[in-house]
Amino acid sequence: MTFQVVMTGAIIMGYGVAAVFFLKFWRRTGDALFLAFSTAFLLLGAVPMLTLALDVPREEQSPFYLLRALAFMIIIVAIVAKSRRPPA
Repeated sequence: MTFQVVMTGAIIMGYGVAAVFFLKFWRRTGDALFLAFSTAFLLLGAVPMLTLALDVPREEQSPFYLLRALAFMIIIVAIVAKSRRPPA
């Protein structure tokens, strides 16, 4: 097992922990912003998992990079939607 594989696994685990963290807050508060963050972190974790599993040499030149763009779009849309809602 190479150092790169170990570090990729650590990155995937970090994204997974962040996703579970935000999912816990979504279940507690029901705020859609937390659900959006959880979904985005799951997508961000899927990118290195897919590139490692399918042995893609350059992540930024693979179609999986669109998942990363989708994750950031989810975050941006959720923040804009949250800021447009009137305060409770």
